[in-house]
Amino acid sequence: MAAPRILLAGDVFGRLNQLFKRVQSVNKSAGPFDALFCVGQFFPDSPERLEEFMNYVEGRSSVPLPTYFIGDYGVAAPKVLSTASKNSANLGFKMDGLTICENLHWLRGSGKFSFQGLSIVYLSGRSSSEGQQFGTYSQDDVDALRALGPSGVTTRASLADVPAEASDSSGCDPAISELVAEIKPRYHIAGTKDIFYAREPYSNTDAVHVTRFLGLASVGNPKKQKFIHAISPTPACTMSTSEISVKPSNATLSPYTFEEQTGRLKEVTKRPGDSMSDSQYWRYDVSKKRQKSGDGDGLCFKFIYTGSCPRGEQCNFQHDMDSREQFRRGVCLDLLLKGKCEKGPECSFKHELQNEAENPPRRRVGSGSMSVNRSKECWFCLSSPNVESHLIISVGENYYCALAKGPLVEDHVLVIPIEHLPNTFTLSQEFESELVRLRDSLQLYFRNRQKEAVLFEWVSKRVSHANLQVVPVPSSRAAAVPDIFNMAAKRMGFKLVSKKFDNILDRRKWLRTQFDENSNFFYAEVPDGTILTLSVDENEKFPAQFGREVLAGLLNMPDRADWRNCSLSKEEETSAVEKFKEGFKELDPN
Repeated sequence: MAAPRILLAGDVFGRLNQLFKRVQSVNKSAGPFDALFCVGQFFPDSPERLEEFMNYVEGRSSVPLPTYFIGDYGVAAPKVLSTASKNSANLGFKMDGLTICENLHWLRGSGKFSFQGLSIVYLSGRSSSEGQQFGTYSQDDVDALRALGPSGVTTRASLADVPAEASDSSGCDPAISELVAEIKPRYHIAGTKDIFYAREPYSNTDAVHVTRFLGLASVGNPKKQKFIHAISPTPACTMSTSEISVKPSNATLSPYTFEEQTGRLKEVTKRPGDSMSDSQYWRYDVSKKRQKSGDGDGLCFKFIYTGSCPRGEQCNFQHDMDSREQFRRGVCLDLLLKGKCEKGPECSFKHELQNEAENPPRRRVGSGSMSVNRSKECWFCLSSPNVESHLIISVGENYYCALAKGPLVEDHVLVIPIEHLPNTFTLSQEFESELVRLRDSLQLYFRNRQKEAVLFEWVSKRVSHANLQVVPVPSSRAAAVPDIFNMAAKRMGFKLVSKKFDNILDRRKWLRTQFDENSNFFYAEVPDGTILTLSVDENEKFPAQFGREVLAGLLNMPDRADWRNCSLSKEEETSAVEKFKEGFKELDPN
């Protein structure tokens, strides 16, 4: 795979004509380039540039290649960004940017996403404690992201190459220097100083690669300093250890381990709950993308999902009542729209059309012949031809334990009811003791390996067979788990209910009192014995993989939030199961 070719630009200040003219020239002479990333202020700094800027936003002028920007402040920023935030295609946390217009994407707040094998980390806006909606980042963003944008970058640099403006500490946030020292990026790009400064590469503590810092001037700056720069970094995941360890002859020591800085960095104000200091939280996309056929014969996503369409007779897609009814009965939306589902065992919907005899209204899932019919197609029923029996670790009377398909981390397992039931609360409370014994055995297994177990379950009317996920996290990260879950929920506009118990049976009893079968329900059990819960109305958007995505952020592996990125061969799965069984056999309650 060829290394992606990236253009970088400094503060734009709304000068899009000049920026894109230069981009097209560079693209023609040295391209093609895959994307443009802009740092510093992107919006106009005066009303005189607003018409030029809005020509692109409103589609009268075209953006020549995919362009991503931070610096969401300036003239008209609140209006433009507020409109974009309300766009249905931009709902939820989109790691790869909210679309402003074709090819123009706003990197909001803080986040991390993959671009052609590269990990892109960003922090947007200016430091502020006032909680403005646009144009600023808060301590929450800094604490959650552990991101970029330091002061002190000129320390240990060759003084002959340091512009005077680069040594000016105004506009710098010293707390972010500490974050950069932790994250150790291969490239760090910054704006706002209106100068071009390419620092010598510097080595990192506890990492083999060097970091290259690049400061860019503003577009059209009067001093004619460089405002656009091209790079073509090879993704680290494709490089050998020897390749990524190469240090240029002019490399310096890290500017963030300088002895004179040590005391100041330790004095950076910490928020309550310093357990978050080594954690990460990454945004994720919870939007539901519309599937359009384009030929007028396709089904209307809006109608199938909600039962109505604001376009009425003007809609170019079919308002099919049969498909709407199938969706209400829990049939997979992708199956209805595309004719197939590519999510595999993680999909919580049904994959066969349902008739009234198979799915009568208000009938309890898991009872009678319906359970038998559903189990034939279920990925988790032991009697199903679809079950992947090589993943099974242990089988009890009412529950079994299996390796997760596409595990987030090594030893990620599922605890699954043997009966075809939609959640772990459907089984009688008398069976809780078996679940508790299995949970305690798994927790001891992980603690023997310096890890702690995080358990979570997503309960939805559309989940046909329950699966309680058990994910081990390093003991050093365990204290940060409740904070990261609470922050993730807060950023989505939700507030988790938290209650701590010493006894696991008391936790389960309390959970049953919180569960309402008329709502969707998420809960997590974190290592200190705290239970986090959230009831979600049927019409509220909430990611079914919330627990996995949050832990992927905590463990700094956002690319593994999607199980499909973590698939193993059958041989690898079998080997992992046998390894787990060998270590678990003395603890297995079954």
